[in-house]
Amino acid sequence: MLLDTPSLYFRAFYGIPESITAPDGSPVNAVRGLIDMIATLVRHHSPTELVATMDADWRPAFRVAAIPTYKAHRVAHGDTEEVPATLVPQIAVIEQVLDALGIARLESAGYEADDVIGTLTHRADGAVDIVTGDRDLFQLVDDARPVRVLYTVRGIRNLQTVDEAFVADKYGIPGRAYADFATLRGDPSDGLPGVAGVGEKTAAALITRFGSLGALLEALDAGATDGFPAGSRTKLAAARDYLRVAPAVVEVASDAPLPDTDLALPRKPRDPEALVRLADQYGLDSPLNRLLEALGQR
Repeated sequence: MLLDTPSLYFRAFYGIPESITAPDGSPVNAVRGLIDMIATLVRHHSPTELVATMDADWRPAFRVAAIPTYKAHRVAHGDTEEVPATLVPQIAVIEQVLDALGIARLESAGYEADDVIGTLTHRADGAVDIVTGDRDLFQLVDDARPVRVLYTVRGIRNLQTVDEAFVADKYGIPGRAYADFATLRGDPSDGLPGVAGVGEKTAAALITRFGSLGALLEALDAGATDGFPAGSRTKLAAARDYLRVAPAVVEVASDAPLPDTDLALPRKPRDPEALVRLADQYGLDSPLNRLLEALGQR
């Protein structure tokens, strides 16, 4: 089980009131929420391995170099992400709690959490569940392995299971073609422009007709006219420079450098004393006890 940790702690932060505080009055809503999310996931899905993936770089240079607008609307200043002031200190607490518990926490310099997930998925030799609220990771679903996304759109207790059939039914495309589809359609939430004038229906029709973005571009470069919805060929030709660089931005990496790490889900804390200190300092006794109970009952 691979956790898109930033997606989850943002969800916890916005879903739980900031009135949930530590003894010193500082907000711990995201910390408590994430701990309870992990407890629920362990209890309901019993993973043998679990990784909390993190953003070492939320806006990697290689993506910005390809498409300068990538996440540009979320920049606070310089290259710092716009994050609520009361969430920022909680991220460090989350990391300390995960480390004291002994839950694997992985990041890779110059890469996003999505890329760590993509790399671990590529390396895995068994079934993989990816827990996220980010549709970008739908590109990793693979029924043959199997790899599926547990999508948090309806909450952590009511996860939506995303497999190839879900993608095909939802978007009208081959089940493993989400990245190509998203490249054409674009994604304003990430600052990806897509092809001007090509919306979801046209993007789906193109990917279904040609099978992949690569095959579509070959047909475009060869001067083919069959299979292109009315007006789309001109729009695609005008966006050729974008389509040349966009896949490197949209596709998650499968080769991010990662250290050798024990991914096994612990049955007891790695550092019990540190965990007690954190529980006392931040008032985390109840959620940590729920998680420790879930870990012990596996």
